[in-house]
Amino acid sequence: MTTLRVVVDQLIAPVPGSIGRYTEQLTQALITAAPAGCEVEGIVSSSTPAEYALIEERLPGLAGLYKTTLGRRELAAAWQLGITTSPGPGMIHSPSLLAPLRRHDRVNGGTQVAVTVHDTLALSHPEAFTSATVAWTKGMLKRARKHADAVVVPSHAVAAELAEFADFGDRVRVIGPALSRTFHLPGAELARSFADELIAERLAALDLPTEFILTAGTLEPRKAVTSLIAALGRPGAPDLPLLVLGPDTWGELDLAAVADEAGLPVGRVRSISGLSDENVALVMSRASAFVAPSLAEGFGLQIIQAFQMGTPVIHSDAPALVETAGDAGFVVEREDADGYPERLAAALDRVLGDRELADRLRVFGSDRAKAFSWRDSAERVWQLHADL
Repeated sequence: MTTLRVVVDQLIAPVPGSIGRYTEQLTQALITAAPAGCEVEGIVSSSTPAEYALIEERLPGLAGLYKTTLGRRELAAAWQLGITTSPGPGMIHSPSLLAPLRRHDRVNGGTQVAVTVHDTLALSHPEAFTSATVAWTKGMLKRARKHADAVVVPSHAVAAELAEFADFGDRVRVIGPALSRTFHLPGAELARSFADELIAERLAALDLPTEFILTAGTLEPRKAVTSLIAALGRPGAPDLPLLVLGPDTWGELDLAAVADEAGLPVGRVRSISGLSDENVALVMSRASAFVAPSLAEGFGLQIIQAFQMGTPVIHSDAPALVETAGDAGFVVEREDADGYPERLAAALDRVLGDRELADRLRVFGSDRAKAFSWRDSAERVWQLHADL
């Protein structure tokens, strides 16, 4: 039996975040797509019995769980230095940079290690991260350059950006993520009448405006949510409320203050956070347009979410967002920061004021969303390890 061991530790991190969701979805798909004679095991830091049980519950079909002797923080530090043990020879796949990277003989020893780099933001925008995160990322990238047999990235844009910081040669493979299996409208498994009733209940609880613009992110400068808010204060901009999927504060900034500075009335901009995948899908489906103004990303997963729900998308020309959207979104140039809000306002006016254009974006987006599937991603990961 051939075993692929996946580092699943992020599933039990205090804040699993996007990498935790990625780990869960990819590992589930790897289990389902395992070729004949192959199985998937997990690697996890020393944890509690309840945490081990949680992993096994979320990853049905997992053949086993290798439990290291170190806790999560100690394991991350030890692997950065290459001084701890791993499950032994065999295939190891990490959905992040957290991996047992050290000297090994892939050809004669039978060991191969692949890691994942979701973006290069800790290097290109270090001000948005803690110094510890930046240092750890740099350290693990250095080890990956020396010892990783393959590096998975979500987009060609990240591959190009990564090459500016480290030379991985032909070891880089582009394998994109997909939408969570739980990303669908509430009641998708119910009869139509019961689903409609559940959706009505959720809508009442969410208290959504009849029409609104939707975005996602924080007030971190890179996300450019402030530029979008400023755009809504421009003369001639659509007079619609803005909902932000994310927190209402970042550092000393808060949405209310930014909106007030843009000349918007109280309540015109508000955050909506802590939603389940079903409720995010519901909000996406009701939005007049989804705007992704970010100046730098590794992949545009929320663009795919909007496409899936048939919502027109406006996005910046950040390379990863352009790559994710294909030709299915309305692109806004980032250059000339002072003029960016003006261009965002013009894009909103164009898309929301042209029903034919909006309908065309909906159709293109729905088609584009079909290009991403976890089954395809998992099969490509299995092929990657077979090639190694």
